[in-house]
Parts: sequence; C-alpha cells; structure tokens
Amino acid sequence: MPSSNNVHNTHISSQLAALHSAVLDIVAVMNRPQRDELLIQAAGIRLDRALFPLLVGIERFGPIGVVEAADRLGRDYTTVSRQVARLESLGLVERRAGAADKRVREAVATAEGKAMTDRIDVARERILGGVFADWSAEELDSFTRLTRRFADAIRDPSADA
Repeated sequence: MPSSNNVHNTHISSQLAALHSAVLDIVAVMNRPQRDELLIQAAGIRLDRALFPLLVGIERFGPIGVVEAADRLGRDYTTVSRQVARLESLGLVERRAGAADKRVREAVATAEGKAMTDRIDVARERILGGVFADWSAEELDSFTRLTRRFADAIRDPSADA
C-alpha cells in the first residue's frame, strides 16, 4: 500500500509547474514599467518611475538600509544609494543612523513620502478592485492568507533551492 506521504509529494510535484508559472506571470506584470506609470497617474502624483518602487519599499519596510533595499528590489547598491539621495532631496525620505548599528544609515519615509504612498495605495485599491470584483469574500480571504503563507515560507533561507 503506498504511503500517504508519497501521494502528498506526488500532488505537490504536479502542482509546482502551475504554481511557478503563475508566480512568473504575477512577477512579470508587477515588474512592467507601464504598471508603475499607471499607478503614478492614477494616484495623481509626480514621481520619476524609477524612484516609485524604492519609495514604496522604504515606506513599507523602513527604516531600511540601502543594502537591504537594493536586495529587495534586485538592484545594485550604488544605484539605490543614488536613488535614496534623490528621494531625500525631494523631501520624501530621510536618512538617519540605524537603530541597531549607528554606522548604518537607514532610510525612512517622511510625512510627505507617506502621504504619497497613501495616494498610491488608494489608486492600487481602485485598480485591483476590478480584478477581484467577481471573487467572493471567502476566495479573497483564502487567497490573501495563502499568499502571505507562501511569501513567509519562501523568505525562510532554508527554503532556498
């Protein structure tokens, strides 16, 4: 008699290609420059498209060091350092000594930067509202819960493959 563990592993294997394909589709859409332009326009803000994901990342994950921000965005440290300086000159972020290590400079959104990301959030909600319009509350709840569970699981370094 086959073990239930083998049946479970077979089921996982059969789903991984479909899951991987879906994740690649989502990442491709999220990384399109046109998507950022759409959000910038819908939010009614003036911001260079190249700075947009960095500002959002700093607001969501800050205070954050340049190295971590670069890693999260998949960008070069020196590029992100210049972009943080640009956001700082625009009054959207400020840099300060790190809480854990004073030698590390961390970026954090200013009140003006937070107001801008709040407008982006409203625009994103309006746009995604159409995507989820025909989903039931239960479907959306399950999708949100399972997506968060997946994101948490793949962040675990032991899950890297």
